[in-house]
Amino acid sequence: MKYYLLGKSGLRVSELALGTMTFGTDWGWGAAPDEARNMLDMYLERGGNFVDTASGYTNGSSEKFLGEFLGERRERIVLSTKYTQNTHNGDPNAGGNHRKNMVQSVEQSLSRMKTDYIDLLYLHTWDNTTPVEEILRGMDDLVRAGKVLYVGISDTTAWQISRMQTIADLRGWSPLIALQSEYSLVERTTERELIPMAKEMGLGLVVWSPLANGLLAGKYSREELKSSSAIESVAGGGRKALITGLGVINEQILNTVDEVKKIASEINKPAAVVALAWLRSKPAVTSILLGASKSAQLKTNLEVLDTTLSDEHLQRLDAVSAVDMGFPHRVLDHPAGRVGIFGGVSVERR
Repeated sequence: MKYYLLGKSGLRVSELALGTMTFGTDWGWGAAPDEARNMLDMYLERGGNFVDTASGYTNGSSEKFLGEFLGERRERIVLSTKYTQNTHNGDPNAGGNHRKNMVQSVEQSLSRMKTDYIDLLYLHTWDNTTPVEEILRGMDDLVRAGKVLYVGISDTTAWQISRMQTIADLRGWSPLIALQSEYSLVERTTERELIPMAKEMGLGLVVWSPLANGLLAGKYSREELKSSSAIESVAGGGRKALITGLGVINEQILNTVDEVKKIASEINKPAAVVALAWLRSKPAVTSILLGASKSAQLKTNLEVLDTTLSDEHLQRLDAVSAVDMGFPHRVLDHPAGRVGIFGGVSVERR
């Protein structure tokens, strides 16, 4: 296990993080206490130190499990949680990015996890209503009070995050040090704006859904994914229903999954490990969130620590999954445009 600094901070986090959205069976699926504890123990034994949860995961059971399981190990863990999700239907203030929900959520998280402080608090999802100054000042107050050590953000547009980081810098408030974002071989649009923004603004990238809800684990055949009978409602089925019901399946994604399976066969590794190894090779990625509902799944995913893909395999995966970067990247990166700017001379930033 390797460890990296998280963004422009001194916080050390392991290259693999443990996602605990599956801790608890309140949603009709997930891991019961004994299985959840086994997964936490397995992750820590392999050197992991970065554990992720959220106030809304499994109706609070995820945080409660961690409070029960960590015990004396709490101090060696970088414990992150998130606020935003509404925890009481019908109450407009029980969700959102505003200060009231932020403070209430943090107090509840501290109680459930039996800890005096949260290492990293994320804004979970942008609500499009709360002023950024209210969010940033609220986060800064929590840091100054010692209830939160660092702050981050998830599921928000690049322009909004960069604006927030600039305001925090100008006003001397606690900066955002982490961006949690979806990124995988079937979701590479993150490369257009979010990843360059994170690098420029000093946020470490923590990846969620690295296996695209299990699609990249190679569990389903091309025929299953293409079949009209497989297109089920998201709310009405299991993992396959979630994958197909979101309407993201296209020919390029099917080709990408096929290529992952081919390489997995060539190196005698599970498809999931190949997909994770591709992400692990990306210098922009600080940590990859592993989520599992069974110990066997987590054990398989942890094999990535012993797996390095060849340059040829990485190139094949890059090629089959490449996305159109769109405007303005298409213009700015065009060779003719570069000549027009630099006059045929190579200029690089060190």
